[in-house]
Amino acid sequence: MATLTTNITSTSKPIFYSPNDFLHCMITSSNSTSTSKPIVFAPNDPSYYTTLNAAIQNPRFSSPSSPKPFAIVTPVHVSQVQAVVYCSKKHGMQIRIRSGGHDYEGLSYVSNNNIPFVVIDMINLRSISVDVESKSAWVQTGATLGELYYRIAERSENLGFPAGACHTVGVGGHFSGGGYGFLSRKHGLAADNIVDAVIIDAQGRILDRKSMGEDLFWAIRGGGAASFGIVIAWKLQLVDVPSTVTVFDVKRNFEHDTTKKLVYWWQSRADKVDEDLNIFLSFRTASSIDKEGNKKIVLEASFQATFHGGVEKLLQLMEKEFPDLGLQRQECTEMSWVESFVYHNEFRDGESLDVLLSRKPNFHIGSFKAKSDYVEEPIPEDALEGMLGMLYEEAVGRGWIALYPSGGKLNEISESSIPFPHRAGNLYNVRYYVDWDEEAGNITASKIHMSWIRKLYDYMTPHVSKNPRATYFNFRDLDIGMDNIEGDTTSTYYNTAQASIWGTKYFKNNFYKLVHVKTRVDPTNFFTNEQSIPHIVSH
Repeated sequence: MATLTTNITSTSKPIFYSPNDFLHCMITSSNSTSTSKPIVFAPNDPSYYTTLNAAIQNPRFSSPSSPKPFAIVTPVHVSQVQAVVYCSKKHGMQIRIRSGGHDYEGLSYVSNNNIPFVVIDMINLRSISVDVESKSAWVQTGATLGELYYRIAERSENLGFPAGACHTVGVGGHFSGGGYGFLSRKHGLAADNIVDAVIIDAQGRILDRKSMGEDLFWAIRGGGAASFGIVIAWKLQLVDVPSTVTVFDVKRNFEHDTTKKLVYWWQSRADKVDEDLNIFLSFRTASSIDKEGNKKIVLEASFQATFHGGVEKLLQLMEKEFPDLGLQRQECTEMSWVESFVYHNEFRDGESLDVLLSRKPNFHIGSFKAKSDYVEEPIPEDALEGMLGMLYEEAVGRGWIALYPSGGKLNEISESSIPFPHRAGNLYNVRYYVDWDEEAGNITASKIHMSWIRKLYDYMTPHVSKNPRATYFNFRDLDIGMDNIEGDTTSTYYNTAQASIWGTKYFKNNFYKLVHVKTRVDPTNFFTNEQSIPHIVSH
């Protein structure tokens, strides 16, 4: 009989665990590769915590109580990644793979199962090679989106790649979960435009698309590559971009009837407008001063967009599609495609493109929790106002709801083309987000804010996709599938039904193919985490 197993079957340490022997194994293996740079950091190393914290983008997982890796490895050669796989298997260590550290639940540098684990930080494996003639690029998994865009622009002003807007996101996790951005309605996801990859599997073999086979190549493009191996590099098919794009980021007071009408209209039209235009819509509270000089809290609707063309054509299109926005010429800026990412990362004081090479965000990030949904029918006006009204329950500006439109190329690609299934039939993805500041070890604030976002998520149940209630894998959420578990929602006891719950929410029916691929390529479940793809074990 075949059984879909739990990802983690026990929290007790098997007798073969030998962390110290692992360190010796790694040091020996590392010394066999010529490098003057230390790559293995144990907790007693002076650089351990600096290395660990350097890429943690969610402070919720950097408290003293957060589980810490037994070692951090920062390989500079592919052979050293192979050594981590070999030594981890030999000495009973689990592996976490980190490229940028943006994963919402910290799974690239945290483990909650009491098993010693090692973090492979890919920061030194981030080379980028662009071939203008073939309109392709190889990018190593430790590079960030900002570095990728910068290197493409160095070679051509008319080539780009359809991925996310945040310049500090690592390409490794972003591509392997799908990769949505301002170009997605025109060219699809990042994962839709990957044509080859190099991966190290559970046996330590280096495989490309031909040698790994089409099933595994299918799985790592949207199904979460960390369930199947360690991606070293991706080959991208670049896309054409115009010499000039136009951007805007305008805010309107949601309390005005015109804005409410506009928001409701956006729901029905944003996925259907010209594919050259992508308008993100977000909401948060802000402080305002009224005409009498009194301070009050208002709810702002922000319309942030990139249009692949000049300002005149954009203004004509906006007047036709969204006249109630009243977009003005002075609210728009023409620039190059790569400059639009400088703009959307809130560098708006004449900064050079070099800011895209920074691995630090240009804004404060507190501890945060996020959840997401897909919307198939416009949310009724009363429910929309109820959803947005809940933002007033959070501190000013700390709750945030963002809507990302579907449509265009996203609708043209089959649900089963890659594991990412959220195609035709969706109007937009909605992300709920809250962040907060807290003192180390103080979990009260965390509980309050986590309770708020879960209440908001529950409120939205009648108004979002159903059977399953779908969500985006790159907006990872460990709450999913834990509804019937009491206590700590980081519990690692996932039974068959629970794995299917979160699996089908992320991947719909593609989940079952992912399980079969996992079973074939990693039958011992070596690559595992709290929401990795499970495997089938025959009894």
